Amino acid sequence: SCRDVAFSPDGQRLLTVSKDKAIHILTVEDGRLETRIAKAHSAALNCVLPIDQHLLATGDDGGELKVWDLRKGEAILESRQHEEYISAMAVDGNKKILLTASGDGTMGVFNIKRRRFELLSEPQNGDLTSVALLKRGKKVACGCSEGTIYLFNWNGFGATSDRFALRAESVDCMVPITESIVCTGSLDGVIRAVNILPNRVLGCVGQHLGEPIEQLAVTPDGQLLASCAHDQKVKFWDISSLGSMVVDEYRKKKKRGGPLKALTSKAPGSGEDFFADLREEEEATAEAATGSDSDDSD
Repeated sequence: SCRDVAFSPDGQRLLTVSKDKAIHILTVEDGRLETRIAKAHSAALNCVLPIDQHLLATGDDGGELKVWDLRKGEAILESRQHEEYISAMAVDGNKKILLTASGDGTMGVFNIKRRRFELLSEPQNGDLTSVALLKRGKKVACGCSEGTIYLFNWNGFGATSDRFALRAESVDCMVPITESIVCTGSLDGVIRAVNILPNRVLGCVGQHLGEPIEQLAVTPDGQLLASCAHDQKVKFWDISSLGSMVVDEYRKKKKRGGPLKALTSKAPGSGEDFFADLREEEEATAEAATGSDSDDSD
């Protein structure tokens, strides 16, 4: 089974990693298999991260990281520092430092330029499921299976600088939207927009009606968020308004356990019915089946 997919930086190639320990690189335009690295790892692969046009990183279920140089067709960095699976990876803007999140609760730091392991953070409670750079690279956020976001200062990777517990079952995936805002996906099927420093849950972007969310992705222009979940659906959400949101340093008192603010028209609690699209599709199908030619007088 395919575990993770990613586009190359130029968008011309699609990289995939799978349970059979293989890496596949396909051309986007014609779907042709360009490169296959069989048995790339000794354990099933779990995630892939393109670093630049020639370098990519892969992480496996056994906690091993490899950085590959496609020009040489071989790994230039191999390191097994984690005791559990590597769930996610991120790289800094200079393509020098690679960060890994792991099921053992630690974040790993690797120097790509010097091809070496730097350090592991202190273990946190629960699996670290995601990692993202924020605040122009000055902060690192890691999502946790226990529903907490842990924050690290850049160059202060050993211990967390802050933590923010969401009222969510988990943080299974997380993507940065702006330098301060991330969207998180959870076991409860809700996509939350979260501001980092000051730490606030801004509201609900959308949901998959109780189905655990597997992955989130943002379009290059930052206007749409794509989500996929256990319901076998890919949904798109308009997040164009998130970038203009202003978060006050002062935390207003509000009733605990209240509903999340709807941030998109299709989010639960908004003016529009969450099932509107489904109902419109059903009505259109019914009309097509009956061949209805009645005119609306409204």
